Amino acid sequence: MRTSPYGTWTSPIGADAAAAGQKKAEWAAFIGEEVWWTEWRPGESGRVALVRRAPDGSVGDALGPGWNVRTRVIEYGGQPWLPLGADPAAGFVFTHWDDQRVYRAVPGGRPEPISPEPALPGGAAYADFSLVGDEVWCLREVALTADRTEVRRDLVALPLGGAAAAEPAAVRVLAASHHLMTGPKVSPDGRYACWLGWDHPQMPWDGTELMVAPVGQDSALGPARVLAGGPGIAVSQAEWAPDRPGVLYVLSDTTGWWNLHELGLDGSARPLCAREEEFGEALWRIGAQWFLPVGGGRMFVTHGVGARRLALLEADGSLTDLDDREELTEWAVLATDGRRVAASAAGPRSRGELLLIGPDGEAPEVLRAADTSYAEHLPPGYHAVFRGPEGEEVHAYVYPPHNPDFTAPEGELPPYVVQAHGGPTTRSQLVADLSIAFFTSRGIGVVDVQYGGSTGFGRAYRERLREAWGVVDVRDCATAVRGLVAQGEADPGRIGIRGGSAGGWTAAASLAAEPELYGVAGIYFPLLDPEEWRAQGTHDFESRYLESLIGPWPRAAARYAEVSPLRRADRVRAPFVLLQGLEDAVCPPVQAERFLERMRQNGVPHAYLAFKEEQHGFRMAQTVIDCLHAELSAYGQVFGFEAPGVPRTELSVARGA
Repeated sequence: MRTSPYGTWTSPIGADAAAAGQKKAEWAAFIGEEVWWTEWRPGESGRVALVRRAPDGSVGDALGPGWNVRTRVIEYGGQPWLPLGADPAAGFVFTHWDDQRVYRAVPGGRPEPISPEPALPGGAAYADFSLVGDEVWCLREVALTADRTEVRRDLVALPLGGAAAAEPAAVRVLAASHHLMTGPKVSPDGRYACWLGWDHPQMPWDGTELMVAPVGQDSALGPARVLAGGPGIAVSQAEWAPDRPGVLYVLSDTTGWWNLHELGLDGSARPLCAREEEFGEALWRIGAQWFLPVGGGRMFVTHGVGARRLALLEADGSLTDLDDREELTEWAVLATDGRRVAASAAGPRSRGELLLIGPDGEAPEVLRAADTSYAEHLPPGYHAVFRGPEGEEVHAYVYPPHNPDFTAPEGELPPYVVQAHGGPTTRSQLVADLSIAFFTSRGIGVVDVQYGGSTGFGRAYRERLREAWGVVDVRDCATAVRGLVAQGEADPGRIGIRGGSAGGWTAAASLAAEPELYGVAGIYFPLLDPEEWRAQGTHDFESRYLESLIGPWPRAAARYAEVSPLRRADRVRAPFVLLQGLEDAVCPPVQAERFLERMRQNGVPHAYLAFKEEQHGFRMAQTVIDCLHAELSAYGQVFGFEAPGVPRTELSVARGA
């Protein structure tokens, strides 16, 4: 082992490895004895493939390379495919990304459309499918304008025979109870359908309503009524009991935590496992599932605070974890055949595997092995809780510098970079991430702060950000890194901050609010002025989001100005790199350019990397490589080290820097 200062360690984890990402399994289902799932493939320009695993263990794609199983509903997507039976020969339906139409296919056959050609290219998107007789019921989102800022949503039925492909009138509209909805789910006896709905300015983690409607003899839906939810109650998933007519299992935060409840059609309710833990998440994607009932009052669930465990919830309310390996901190992507559960698992030093687990203690079967590349160089991340100025908890995931080939000189404290996640109403996961390991394996610690407003820690923690964006997130990031300094884990003179989108907002706002704490920043495609962002308009799902984050307009106009990083730019003193896509419609480059002009006037050194073909969130490998190199170069220039093998990105006050 060699002794070398922090930041100068050499690492096999290059920016190219971090840019390559990893294949990600999602949206799994059993088809007989086979397990199928979608798989995001960064190496294929982000295409989402549909993958099938046969009982003999062989794995292959169910569709050719030209097909992309992904929906753009609410821009964040949702359940994009559905098997049509327990035999693979029965086929499946899916939404194809390129045109957003729904296709029906059988293995080995050519997919055929079953939804109409939309009036605008890609202007009708579909998600969250259910098979009902000879139709597929789902959510349809129709763009009314080319920029998709105005949309209409309906629950619709598509004939499986394909009649609607050429004749739009063949699409049956079932219901439109709210402006935003999930797809309909029909009870096993076929008598009722349920779905979730909410209206602006509510976000689905603020309040949703569980709707129930009778299904008529003609398969039309009767009048819908609210069975659960409402203002201040977020129902994020509902499933019919497979063997108890008229019984629903519901994930609701009536207790302050997303817990499971049993509901009758008469409105009667009882908790199934009351705990100060989360059994679900914020509904960012339509049709997401965090529990699966299997009959007899039993269900497979995920649960935890921050992290997630996989468990079997019994009818008596007892909860049994199905895998006790502490190194696996995130379980998701559930599918069941009624006895077994398929799920993805990952941890700080495990880059994700897909497992098949039975409820009776059988050893897990590996469906898709974890990526073990760079395992020895992944940091041993851990969950830490810090205390804010008023004693409030601040959760964070800490990734110390780690490289098996290097150690730092005795007495040297490491530089640390705060990472602020996007969202902001979401959370990071305590799992292996090569973009984090890119820094930690070179001797730079990362603390990934789950600031107030993050999900996974109960509703009260989530609500701390209400009308306080730019204040609570900034304060919590500072609390976490000051906590590391107080523990003697971080060098107080070498602290940076990084983040993208909402995390870019927090990074920029932190430079203005804490000019003595942060020495440097990496700011990715940030929102920099909320008033301007509100005025320009954005996609429909988030178009009223700022009302809960900052406050209703114009009542809260003063607050919009107070927290704006652009309007507080005169307080920024620390150098930074700003990384922006020039085709970004969510956080447009005009805000970045106005911020940079203020920096030139104030003489703040910076670098600006603008990418012509990038939008909001970078997808091209070379873009990610350039960004990580620019970040590391900036950290080295400010923290006083030369990163081996990394091209220098000059920090300057000159235009075009």
